[in-house]
Amino acid sequence: MPVREVEHIFGRSSQILVQSTAHAVGRRCQRQCFGAPVRNWEDKESSSVMASFTPVFQISGIKIQEKKRVLVHGIQQLGGKYIGGSVYQHGSTHLIIPQVLSSEKFLAACAAGKWVVTPDYVLDSVKNGSWLAEGPYEVAISTCSTSAFYPVRQWREKVARGKLTGAFQGWRVLLMVQEPTRRAMFKRLLKAGRAKVYPYPPPSHASITHVMAKPITEDSISHNAPCYPVSHIVQHLFGSKCVDMKFNITDDHPAETKKANFVDVDFSKLETELRDYVIKQEGRPRLCFLEFLGYHDPYRPQSQATETDFSNVGSMIECGLFIEALDSIRSAVFPGLLPPAPYLVSLLEYAQQGNATSVFLTNFQQVMYNLLVTNPPWLAPSTVKKYFAQVLQCPRCKTGLWPFLETAISYCLSSEFTCHPLPGPALPTLLHFHSDLLGFVLKLFQGELFSITPGDFVLPEGTGVSQASTSGSLLYGTFWTVWERSTLLSRAVKQLTHLLVQAAIEDYTERGENQKLHLADTLLDLLSVLVEFWCQQHFKLNQNLVEKGLKDFAEHFAVISQDVSPVVVAELVVRIRSTRLKLVMADATFRSLCCRNGFTVGDERLSLKKMVLSYLPALGSLAHSPTGARLRTGPTSHSCSSRSPLVNETSLETENIPRGLNRVNAAGETLLHRACKRNQVETVLQILALPGTDVNVKDHVGWTPLHEACNHGSTACVEALLRHQPAPVLNNQVGGISPLHDALLNGHMDIAKMLLEHAGSALLQQTDGDGRTPLDLVSATSEREELLHSAQVGDSDLRNRAVTQVLNLPLLEAGSSLLAHLIFSYQQERGLFGCVQPRDKSHSLVRALEAYSLQKVTLGWTDQRVVKLVEDAETLLELSRGRYLGQVSQAVKECKGENIQFLMEILEDLKSRGEALVADL
Repeated sequence: MPVREVEHIFGRSSQILVQSTAHAVGRRCQRQCFGAPVRNWEDKESSSVMASFTPVFQISGIKIQEKKRVLVHGIQQLGGKYIGGSVYQHGSTHLIIPQVLSSEKFLAACAAGKWVVTPDYVLDSVKNGSWLAEGPYEVAISTCSTSAFYPVRQWREKVARGKLTGAFQGWRVLLMVQEPTRRAMFKRLLKAGRAKVYPYPPPSHASITHVMAKPITEDSISHNAPCYPVSHIVQHLFGSKCVDMKFNITDDHPAETKKANFVDVDFSKLETELRDYVIKQEGRPRLCFLEFLGYHDPYRPQSQATETDFSNVGSMIECGLFIEALDSIRSAVFPGLLPPAPYLVSLLEYAQQGNATSVFLTNFQQVMYNLLVTNPPWLAPSTVKKYFAQVLQCPRCKTGLWPFLETAISYCLSSEFTCHPLPGPALPTLLHFHSDLLGFVLKLFQGELFSITPGDFVLPEGTGVSQASTSGSLLYGTFWTVWERSTLLSRAVKQLTHLLVQAAIEDYTERGENQKLHLADTLLDLLSVLVEFWCQQHFKLNQNLVEKGLKDFAEHFAVISQDVSPVVVAELVVRIRSTRLKLVMADATFRSLCCRNGFTVGDERLSLKKMVLSYLPALGSLAHSPTGARLRTGPTSHSCSSRSPLVNETSLETENIPRGLNRVNAAGETLLHRACKRNQVETVLQILALPGTDVNVKDHVGWTPLHEACNHGSTACVEALLRHQPAPVLNNQVGGISPLHDALLNGHMDIAKMLLEHAGSALLQQTDGDGRTPLDLVSATSEREELLHSAQVGDSDLRNRAVTQVLNLPLLEAGSSLLAHLIFSYQQERGLFGCVQPRDKSHSLVRALEAYSLQKVTLGWTDQRVVKLVEDAETLLELSRGRYLGQVSQAVKECKGENIQFLMEILEDLKSRGEALVADL
């Protein structure tokens, strides 16, 4: 790839005149030189030296091939030598350019003190029959009609006189340029001027004099040496005259000319614009409860009691007149007025005994809702929160709100695990009563979340209630102790999740419609509220903490729901209201579903590309899973059994276990890693035969056994790994190196072809950290053709294996439902519907991706959220070109399942959105 660097270092806007040819001046000077004795010392030196050595030429800035051919022919005719190529060669003595250029060759020749002359020098020398003096043809810049500046002369003279070996003599440079090709260019420039260049990090003995950085970061200025931008090279070479030379550092390769205009776009500015969009997207409210907008303003009531005597209510309760006592309280519920909490506790205890009528239970719920509307705890002083906390607990045990909720849920599930024995068997009236209690508490928690949701709620003026009071909310105190608030997965949250799974099973069993309380829906809403509440409290302070909390919670749910029907779990996940929660739950559940059915997906972070390249092919495996296959239980993770022992030694005969199976060395390598490195295929087969073997186990760096086998040329081990079920993950990357990259970088073509024959051409689309595909690592045409042929064989084999008959439609429907909602939630969370707003920013991003690779656009970007957005935009563009959709197996495409059709519609919608991005340009 050509090297192009743009450095705007001059502020003057005056027009400069560049002498494209020195023809007239050269002719005049030539007559002076040949008509009189040579006076100039450079001409005298040149005349004697040119006869004693062979000049070596490079050419820059001449794009017309015919002109270049004439120059090369002239050089050779006079006994000179020509060196081609687009980079500077230190062995050259002369550089031919039509004018001052912003090329690497020109700057390097200047720094090295070489001759830089116009094409007329060669043409006139040919006419003369021998080499002429270079001086009259030296390239110059005219700033006015009477003066000229010779940019190369000062350094050429100093080198010729022996004062310097180069313009950068004595420099010891720490070069901190991130983009590899640009770093290589600047290294050549500095070395041409005789600088000593150190890579980052420098050796301990290095004494640095200059730090050259692009971009300049805190790290680059932390060294004990001055830090300069790379534009300092130009400033050093041309000094005060550089203000008259407004040019960029580029190269000579014409293929990049069409991109020159767009290279000038400041991608850091694009990053800032996209970051603003991402921050706005992350800060939007996930759950909106519009019903709260219909509440009466409790601080501007239509009527308000000034004083109420509740003493008669206490007397009624003592006499057992619970109905009359409740009626008295109902008539005295006003804003700012709360009946004594012990009276409500007594009425609640009466309701739980099973003797109350349905009318009493309904009236009690109405009283509680009226209290919530007229005295919402999220708007009131802390005393009101304490009041509700006192009422909402078991009237007998008095252990707090969570045990009260747990008892109500257990009673609805007909479970015996309650804080104290309740009337049984479960009475229909009490079932509805406890279900209504759960709904009431959910409404209360929704109000607390509503009060802290940005943009949706403003505290009334003059209330004296501080927003900071939310830290002591009922929701916080219910689900997290003071020591648990830094983690989402508290003890109470775990218990609620277990009860949710039980409720989902109960709701989908064969029960009468009149007995269905749809408890799972209430618990799902409760779970969504508490997750959103916790995330909003912590997101601004520590986003990584929130991401980890969500991931841990989703993995916990995937583990405890492994023995539940996939249809039930999928239906449960898709009914989650919080898109943030649904996203992580759907992802963890889908991976767990694939893992338990013999298909392992990669452990890279979730992205749109991962979903279309890894998750879509997994659907085909789910479709072909045998009906009634036993589901494995146990911990689940990205690689099913990561960080777990490879085998349970108690379940196997000791003699069948290879020695050192469970021993991990200092690098984190298991016996399977070591056997693959040494091509010990017998040991590999022995390990793979053990139940529970994790074929994708990683060492401390992230290398898998397949990586090691491909790196060390262990062909037999690669073959054994590919035959194993579940098959190893072929798109795992460490520093951008996949197993296929690893094989090609180490010259193992046989292994590379084996991988392609196994997985097809999808592997050829992988790119490493430098944006190189596997084919970019192969230079010989014959080898590229062999790889392409192997990929075609793999594609054909995959098509032949793809049967059109779906063996397990329920499992495929469950997986399709999860994946469809996963993609849909991902779009909502990442803002992929419009990609970027407003449109001008979207246009800038699309134009950048149309002209440059993802790696070049995001080079130096520090915000990984923005990089993810650009990666997703690139995937949308690829989908618009028809790529990736081939990842869906034929069996899935031909299936008419409802969820599968929904998934296909979402994929088509993604494709159309990508097309719209391009069409708007």
